[in-house]
Amino acid sequence: MMHERTRASGASREAPIIKSVLYFDAQPRFVTSRLFALIPCAGTGSRSGAPMPKQYRMVAGHPLLHFTLAAFDACSEFAQTLVVLAPDDTHFDARRFAGLRFAVRRCGGASRQASVMNGLKALAEFGAADGDWVLVHDAARPGITPALIRALIAAVKDDPVGGIIALPVADTLKRIVGESADGAERIARTELRNGLWQAQTPQMFHIGMLREAIERAQRDGHDLTDEASAIEWLGHAPRLVQGSLRNFKVTYPEDFDLADAVLRHGASG
Repeated sequence: MMHERTRASGASREAPIIKSVLYFDAQPRFVTSRLFALIPCAGTGSRSGAPMPKQYRMVAGHPLLHFTLAAFDACSEFAQTLVVLAPDDTHFDARRFAGLRFAVRRCGGASRQASVMNGLKALAEFGAADGDWVLVHDAARPGITPALIRALIAAVKDDPVGGIIALPVADTLKRIVGESADGAERIARTELRNGLWQAQTPQMFHIGMLREAIERAQRDGHDLTDEASAIEWLGHAPRLVQGSLRNFKVTYPEDFDLADAVLRHGASG
């Protein structure tokens, strides 16, 4: 079967290895780990109001997905970056991402969790092992930078669990009434924001541990919205690493203009 793949021009790069501690067994054992990136890209982006999946909409002169791929391509530490597409995706065109190193598999599922699980299995084609690290990143977070990626790796590479990029919650949070008499959304109470963080991506975990966590969540009938939630479901406590406001998720129509401004400023700054 033919596979879609594109690579940067020139000689292939040998990915460095990371020595870390693996805690699948009762006794820790030292292993040599490689780094892989996984980009779930099978969503339709229904809330964005775009006529196509939001990852392909043009922002700052490129498709939204380009900026994620470029950030990981700039990090030679990675053995491979894998983009997971929906099987029936008709919008993806590898020529629009020429010069960037990544591979594609059309194994996306009905949910993010399913797409990530299928992507983890597909990484085995590239030699990924259970003890290797995978960084899962949203295609709709174009503000990711090589510096943020490397900050996460540096902070987590010796952690027994793994961790994620996140930001402390700055806004006041309101809990709404379940169902008000007049049908309007009304405040039930104000939630304390102390100790609350807003999850971002990448989220970095050992491949074997993450696959086991997602399998457990699936068996228990849960469809979780990020990888850390699955790891938490196993009873682990992932590490938090300070993120950046520029790494926001493009979700609503007005987010495209904000992303365009952020990305153009970064290109000129």
